[in-house]
Amino acid sequence: MTQELTVGFVGLGAMGRAMAGNLVRAGYRVRVWNRSPAPVAELTAQGADAAGDLRGAFDADVVVSMLADDPAVEPMLDPALLATARPGLVHVNMATVSVDLARRAAAAHADHGLGYVAAPVLGRPPVAEAGQLAILAAGQSALLDRVDPLLAVLGRRTWRLGDEPYIANTHKLAANYLIACAIGAMAEAAALVDAVGGRSADLIGVITDSILPGPVHSGYGAMIAERRYEPAGFRAVLGLKDVNLALTAGGEVNVPLPLGGVLRDALLDAVAHGDGDRDWAALAEVARRHAGLA
Repeated sequence: MTQELTVGFVGLGAMGRAMAGNLVRAGYRVRVWNRSPAPVAELTAQGADAAGDLRGAFDADVVVSMLADDPAVEPMLDPALLATARPGLVHVNMATVSVDLARRAAAAHADHGLGYVAAPVLGRPPVAEAGQLAILAAGQSALLDRVDPLLAVLGRRTWRLGDEPYIANTHKLAANYLIACAIGAMAEAAALVDAVGGRSADLIGVITDSILPGPVHSGYGAMIAERRYEPAGFRAVLGLKDVNLALTAGGEVNVPLPLGGVLRDALLDAVAHGDGDRDWAALAEVARRHAGLA
């Protein structure tokens, strides 16, 4: 059944392609834009329309963006772009961005009479393909009500976290900080077991079947035990970006995050050793180097 809303979709990386494809299959008219053309061609073959530029994507009832970082999102705050957007448009920004950018984005859209919702997600590309993302949403209730049917296509649950969009972004940074802590701890524990002649795969099997079940420890734990970091579900360079954003957010409200400093340095080590584009489970290689195992 064809849905009434026209949806612009900006950002067709591994996550964005899966999400936009789900909206197409759900019957929405989706107009896609991406800096590189290949993903646009892939989505148009599935039934989406191609937007010639960002203005074309913003000529919609709702625009969804799934971009990598603050610099990638900045062009969407251009007053010249927002001034040409379809009246009443709601922008659902699903990127993991800084608290500062979230505040500025909400203000910029409000200045042009446009709606703005932050809805970052938890889940890797296979989860996005299955439409099973956990969505952390914040914005005015009426706007959340309006975009809720779209979010229901993209995720298994939408958590409404408040009226101010930056609250959702803070939750996402906190969640990614927790994941980074878990990966870093498993990496060090695995190095300890390997150093004494044990098998890190056995350690991961024990903990995920007892004290630490769940997708983070089982998924990343298996990658650590197998030293398998490609294809990257979440690149180490993006993990470094998110840990830095969490540290900045903490500093702005006088909340120390001492583990974050350790994680930042470990991720810098990973990037310096050529692992920036590998999965951030490559923190295991940092731990192995520190233990003299690599």
